[in-house]
Amino acid sequence: DGKGVPIDGAPGLLVANLNPEEAAREYRESVIGPYKGKLPESVIANMEEQLSGSCTVEIAAFDQFSNFITDKTTENEYDYIIFDTAPTGHTLRMLQLPSAWSNFISESTHGASCLGQLAGLDAKKSIYKEAVLNLADKEKTTLILVSRAAQTPLLEADRSSLELSDLGINNQLLIINGVLSEASDALSKIVMDKQQNAIKNIPQGLKRFKIYTLPLRSYNIMGLDKIRTFFTSDHFISNGAGEKSVDLQPLSALVDDIYTTGKKVIFTMGKGGVGKTTIAATIALSLANKGVKVHLTSTDPANHLEYVIAGSTNITLSKIDEKQELLNYQNEVLTKARETMCEEDIAYIEEDLRSPCTQEIAVFRAFAEIVDKAEDKVVIIDTAPTGHTLLLLDSTQSYHREVQRTKGETPISIQRLLPRLRDEKQTEVVIVTLPEATPVFEASRLRDDLSRAGINNKWWVVNQCLSMTGTTNPMLVARAEAEKQWLEQVRSISAGNFVAIPWLQDASVSNISKIGVVL
Repeated sequence: DGKGVPIDGAPGLLVANLNPEEAAREYRESVIGPYKGKLPESVIANMEEQLSGSCTVEIAAFDQFSNFITDKTTENEYDYIIFDTAPTGHTLRMLQLPSAWSNFISESTHGASCLGQLAGLDAKKSIYKEAVLNLADKEKTTLILVSRAAQTPLLEADRSSLELSDLGINNQLLIINGVLSEASDALSKIVMDKQQNAIKNIPQGLKRFKIYTLPLRSYNIMGLDKIRTFFTSDHFISNGAGEKSVDLQPLSALVDDIYTTGKKVIFTMGKGGVGKTTIAATIALSLANKGVKVHLTSTDPANHLEYVIAGSTNITLSKIDEKQELLNYQNEVLTKARETMCEEDIAYIEEDLRSPCTQEIAVFRAFAEIVDKAEDKVVIIDTAPTGHTLLLLDSTQSYHREVQRTKGETPISIQRLLPRLRDEKQTEVVIVTLPEATPVFEASRLRDDLSRAGINNKWWVVNQCLSMTGTTNPMLVARAEAEKQWLEQVRSISAGNFVAIPWLQDASVSNISKIGVVL
């Protein structure tokens, strides 16, 4: 209910459990409810989907968050208010745009009906303004960026930091979590060297802030005792987790299933840094070695995939330049918008085009064109649209069909691909995750979102499993033991349709040919 609950054993500590998903649902209903029965079903469906993405959840979270940081009673009652999340730059920029607050139903250039993301919250405009001012006040607020000691998370932290700095929020510091402090075997030395290399090459933008490191612990930080112990000591509890875990299938089981079922469109899906490109490339090479003609498509900006097709006659390769595709799409949408819209509305469209699902749509359009031209091949891509993006495309298509407009209509290639994606005989979305709490939770949410869009997911890949390495380092052995509950969780979610991959010394795309042999 958003109210703090006292915690036994920690005098002065109150915890409030906010639920932005539920808040987003209530908000969506309050905005769309008045239009039900007055507008066609296709328009209502499109409006609902526009307000079903991550941006709406962020705004709902900001709504709850702003109540805490602007309430004078709360400010006087507590010495510190700590949140485990923060608004993104995109959300904060949206708050500054007049059209984001308006209930306007008009023909949109990149959707059907266009609805301000903040429609229905006009009464809270002054509260939100004060919340943003408090965020930028270095006397009141510190924003803590948290990252792992790895290249991808540090780059993401840098991107978030720059976005917030552009909005005047410079009171930041960086915490690098999970740093291994001692090495006692070959694997732990490799892990430690990789982490130290990532820290040494930290993005320039983050170097202007204070940087703290926190040690890797052998246990999950849950419960008061573990939290209190975290800063002072560690202990290792193990029962031989360094031995290879039983009953885990290799990647070849997944490849064999794709081969025998004859699926034609394969996505690898997951959060950043879980190994989507490596897994996609390994599947591509494995199928090619079975004589299948494969077209591998990647959004990886590096040229690593050239290594995959070297020496293989059955693989062709194409790269999607995400930045260029996004720019092309943004220009196309804005050119059309300027024909009919005022400057305020165009400013809103410009910001809306910076949302995560806009990039997904731009990349998906490029991918749809590739699939359309490669009907005789198995097409594999190292990224996948969320269920929300697919439903947004779907509802937009339905809307255009109903009002019989063709200008700006969903491209033919996407119209052809959407039904194929729902055909489990043709399409496989492989979810890639890590054997840890947050990655498994996030992957599970991705799967739920796919189900909402009618997209089947059969296979999961659990990557970077320490429990399959035979490590003898006490810390890594204890971490390996902790992995087992998440492997079992994935086993349950996937009904046993998952494969596990050990933590590899060189899991780079350039090492794919060797990885395929190992797995």
